[in-house]
Amino acid sequence: MPAHLRTLSPQILLLAGVCLLLGACGRDATSAGPGIAVPAAVVTTTRVALEPWNDTISALGTATARESVTITAKVSETVERVHFDSGDEVAAGATLITLSGNQQLAALQAAEAEAKEAEQQFRRGSELVQQQLIARSQLDTQRATRDATLARVAQMRADIGDRSIRAPFAGVLGIRQVSPGALVTPGTVVATLDDISRVHVDFPVPEVHIAHLAQGQSLTGTSVAYPDRSFEGEVSSVDTRVDPGTRAVLVRGDFPNPERRLRPGMLLQVRLAKPGREALVLPELAVVQVGRDTFVWRVKDDDTVERATITVGERRAGSVEVLEGVAAGDRIVVEGTGKLRPGVAVSEAPAPEPGPQTAQPPGQAQRQPAAGVREG
Repeated sequence: MPAHLRTLSPQILLLAGVCLLLGACGRDATSAGPGIAVPAAVVTTTRVALEPWNDTISALGTATARESVTITAKVSETVERVHFDSGDEVAAGATLITLSGNQQLAALQAAEAEAKEAEQQFRRGSELVQQQLIARSQLDTQRATRDATLARVAQMRADIGDRSIRAPFAGVLGIRQVSPGALVTPGTVVATLDDISRVHVDFPVPEVHIAHLAQGQSLTGTSVAYPDRSFEGEVSSVDTRVDPGTRAVLVRGDFPNPERRLRPGMLLQVRLAKPGREALVLPELAVVQVGRDTFVWRVKDDDTVERATITVGERRAGSVEVLEGVAAGDRIVVEGTGKLRPGVAVSEAPAPEPGPQTAQPPGQAQRQPAAGVREG
């Protein structure tokens, strides 16, 4: 050891060594010294471009049948015959329930006989009036009698018609609620009838989107009952009033339902496509979110990166709309953002090359070496 170092205390020597070590560690990696090149970070980039963009409005709606009714009895009577089973699909006007009506049939026959006799008396009186054998007032009385008997016949027939319960429109019947021999009264539920060849879905849309609503717009609906399937429909009508409590307008969608998969009461997630427009679009992977800050790494002309704060708009699968912060043509880092800092140089990752394919004789699979065995 040199003589001038022998005079230094061990504490001073230890302190000098620590200072030298800290100085070496504190050097900037980017300034490794003259003649020493720092490798650039390998990243994947893309160019910001204007692309067609369709915004969507999402809402929840409940499916309802195109036509729906609860079929009930109109009179008090005993069920004579049931003509349907639960779940049957019936045509409009099909007879569903026949109620007992023997007494009404007998009364109808008597009323028809009276109407026939009154009609004959009226015709005979008309002939006698022409011969001036009876007064015209007597003919008027016979006419009134005939009209009264015809009205009574019509009433009897209507009463008998109420004893045949028919389907008001074509549709699918629900669970049967009555059986033969049961006594029904006015209001007794027989079954439900729904026309579900098409279904309606009513859903609220915030008033801010009213300007973009119109009949005929395409709709897409999904249900938890069919997670792998979507249903296509269109807007059939828009309500004329905005709900003052929710500040939303009710929109009705019309969905074809030929397979009868959608049922009244089902909850649907509805998406309404707004008119298309052009927007600056980036891959969602390029957007970095740190706290409340949203930014991307932009590559400058000298292949170094800078941080660009952006404002994002709508999102869809794998893409995001950028409202502010970048311009068309900017080069943005997509993959490799985790290793970047402002001023770091970057280089584009080479595209992967397809591996060579080994030719094989027809009908033979390529032989794979067994584990732990090297082929020579």
